[in-house]
Amino acid sequence: MPHPLGLITLLTDFGDQDSFVASMKGVILTINPHASLVDLSHHVPPHSVEDAAYLLNSCYRYFPEGTVHVAVVDPGAGSGRRPLLVTTARYYFLGPDNGLFSYVLKDEADVEVREIENQQYRLKSVGHTFDGRDLFAPSAAWLAKGAPVSSFGRIIHDPVTLSIVEPSRQGNRLVGRIEHVDRFGNLISNMTLQHLDEVHAATKHRQLSVRIGERIIEGLVVNYSEGAARQPSALINSDGRLEIFVKEAPAADLLKVGKGARIEIS
Repeated sequence: MPHPLGLITLLTDFGDQDSFVASMKGVILTINPHASLVDLSHHVPPHSVEDAAYLLNSCYRYFPEGTVHVAVVDPGAGSGRRPLLVTTARYYFLGPDNGLFSYVLKDEADVEVREIENQQYRLKSVGHTFDGRDLFAPSAAWLAKGAPVSSFGRIIHDPVTLSIVEPSRQGNRLVGRIEHVDRFGNLISNMTLQHLDEVHAATKHRQLSVRIGERIIEGLVVNYSEGAARQPSALINSDGRLEIFVKEAPAADLLKVGKGARIEIS
């Protein structure tokens, strides 16, 4: 079990227009004035648990051991859904039981999941619409301060998980999907370098073809500068995923596709 470092990250769909994020930070620093806070993002599309799970998975591993990751994209706030504390060999995760931690539960070893039941870690509030401030923020503050994991509540064995779509073989083709569209309009797929190597091994062809929408892209480039203007190109990005881009322009707009779009390699 990791030793709490005092570092807390925040991932929400709250935006920066209202007082939601500031309220959470105020609660954390009141309980634990020495905590360090890092914003992962507060611009997750509203209510999109799937996008939040993807973004969390993209960056949580780059933080020091003992970091507490708080993720609050919570369409079920105030309902019967459970608040969770997930502990792995290196990190802690706090958030609602709605699939946010699906990639963590799939990829991490030595995972323990607890339901947060201890009312000592909840602020008193007349309403039940803001567990980010009233439950997850104080829980994170106490956890980062050294509160024992066992004090939060009982272990559970049935956390909610999203269906994680894996690429599938169809003859000599591998079919996947676009998992994320970043702020530059780049299209990031669920295909990895390992998947491309499998296609190479199966087809014995040296050059890959990528089909997305009505376009076929021949081969891969190494970086964005090698792409052609007004033409889609493909590369393996720094997260090891197949990505479609247009040099200095949004590929999503040019190809008129978005998250969930079909992509094939052959």
